[in-house]
Amino acid sequence: MITKAPPAVKTDFEELYLAVRQLERRVYTDDQLRTLPDIDSLHVHAAEWRIRKRSCLRLVNYLHKKNRSLRILEVGCGNGWLSAKLAEIPGADVIGLDINQTEIDQANRVFVRDNLEFVYDVFNEDAFPDVKFDVIVFAASLQYFPSVKVILDQAVSQLSPGGEIHIMDTPFYKAGETARANARSYNYYNALGFPQMAEYYFHHSIDELSGLNHHILLNPGSILRLLDKRGPFHWITVNH
Repeated sequence: MITKAPPAVKTDFEELYLAVRQLERRVYTDDQLRTLPDIDSLHVHAAEWRIRKRSCLRLVNYLHKKNRSLRILEVGCGNGWLSAKLAEIPGADVIGLDINQTEIDQANRVFVRDNLEFVYDVFNEDAFPDVKFDVIVFAASLQYFPSVKVILDQAVSQLSPGGEIHIMDTPFYKAGETARANARSYNYYNALGFPQMAEYYFHHSIDELSGLNHHILLNPGSILRLLDKRGPFHWITVNH
């Protein structure tokens, strides 16, 4: 596994993000975390976790069918529940990366496996300079990066030949919809008492994937989504 020194200084985003998550009831006990994505049906986010469970199962089944060893990186892993599920794939070696020290500490405490490691750091060209990954996952995390092209170009540079990036549980908008989405986010965070959080939450257009070698495996706007209730989010791969 990879051992890294943590960033020297906490970011403003890190403390702000954790405060907002606490208000939103997205900070879970160790016992709750062990069971995710399954959660009490009365929990305020139960419907959201049903969606994330379906997307998790799709990804795990997809990667399992590769039937080979995989080095996997999850960028923005949060409390690590998805990385832990990915580590159950035979032959997988998984790293979860996040800039939230509190949740990284919890993930390392709750999920202990020889093939799983959680790292507190930012994702940039210095994060893993000598490591290539077969799979890089952005699950509900791409919206915290200001530029889709910059972050995905960086991720592609970290892929092994034939490697894949998977983007899940992430909203994408038509080009004309992003301004309204930005306004909704500001109003939401302002109502929570943290309007500055809107400065760190970015609404991306599906057009921003133009020029990348990408494939849409699941389109929430298709008739199939209405028939099988797959969920409201795209599932997109970007290939090396």
